[in-house]
Amino acid sequence: MSSTFSELGLSQPVLRAVEKAGYESPTPVQAQAIPVCLEGRDVIGASQTGTGKTAAFALPIISKMTPGITPQCLILEPTRELAQQVEEQMELFAYYRPMNVVLLHGGVGYGKQNDGLTNNPDVVIATPGRLLDHMERGTLKLDRVGFLVLDEVDRMLDMGFLPDVKKIIDRCPQSRQTLFFSATMPGAIQTLANWALKDPVEVEIGHRRSPAETVTHAFYPVAMDQRDDLLVALVEETHFDSLMVFTRTKKEADSLLVKIKELEGAQPAALHSDIRQSDRTKALQGFRDGTFNVIVATDVAARGLDISGVTHVINYRVPENPEDYVHRIGRTGRAQQEGDAFTILTGDELDFANAVEHFIDQKIERKKLDGFEYVYTALLDDDAKPLRKKRPPPKRRRR
Repeated sequence: MSSTFSELGLSQPVLRAVEKAGYESPTPVQAQAIPVCLEGRDVIGASQTGTGKTAAFALPIISKMTPGITPQCLILEPTRELAQQVEEQMELFAYYRPMNVVLLHGGVGYGKQNDGLTNNPDVVIATPGRLLDHMERGTLKLDRVGFLVLDEVDRMLDMGFLPDVKKIIDRCPQSRQTLFFSATMPGAIQTLANWALKDPVEVEIGHRRSPAETVTHAFYPVAMDQRDDLLVALVEETHFDSLMVFTRTKKEADSLLVKIKELEGAQPAALHSDIRQSDRTKALQGFRDGTFNVIVATDVAARGLDISGVTHVINYRVPENPEDYVHRIGRTGRAQQEGDAFTILTGDELDFANAVEHFIDQKIERKKLDGFEYVYTALLDDDAKPLRKKRPPPKRRRR
């Protein structure tokens, strides 16, 4: 496997951009996928979150593109945040080979997007619904697309986008190169891949169901009416640099945000679909630059977002879908860094907990938070071990 980007066959402008961005060596998925992409082969890429798959498709496409064919590259993403993230990465890697990129997603007006489309874009990065809107309005044609990227396809399935994705693929030329990335491959997605790709090369890093090996997992059993208190105590007693707290609902996220704001040293922000797009962008950017050290999020932030350096993830509830557990905790332990994933467990969630353990083929240790005044629940009889701090945490007292 190649140990440097220069061994992968990328163009000199792209190699210069990679060096400028501070990338030293390719990740396994990049080392495997980039040479195959450069050969013009279709690719099915399956890898854990945080393994660098955006660069795995962006770098070879930029190397091969000839600016001026409009649009010649279409990248489909399930959410506006992911689309914005890929736009940033494409512009970073195209620094020495400038190209015109247009971003199409919902939640904003059409004016700026229409202007971008009339400016002959080389690359279109879009969510499926807004892309179809532009196609129906006649502002975009896909008849010259040579590169089609379907990213986070399992997320698109979860969000009900697969019929739209099929319509979009139908409008692209048969002669295109298709790059298909999904963390998991349920039957419906495998069927789509068989239909959309030609003789693809499969690139898989790790087991599709597996979380990163550098993540330490723990369930924290507690009585139902102590869930909030334990969550607050975990935040208080955990030495984190950056923390993501996942909830099932927007109401839960807003409620926990208020409680966490009361903790000394915690600078939290919320991220869910009821928050204005500008505020969601501000929350993500602030989390990246350190303005915020806690994000309280629903699953809108669970997949794919480029948030590096997350040291801890806390699940307020056990996810009902075990695949969501993998994607949520994929926010930490990225790029071979260590991380911790804590999940609060109550008696009504045992079936979900068992499903998670079965899905990842791993027994998750039950722990108790040392010093927390537990109300008795039968879950605590399951040999839960007290949490011992790895290092003294900073004091986080209520204001």
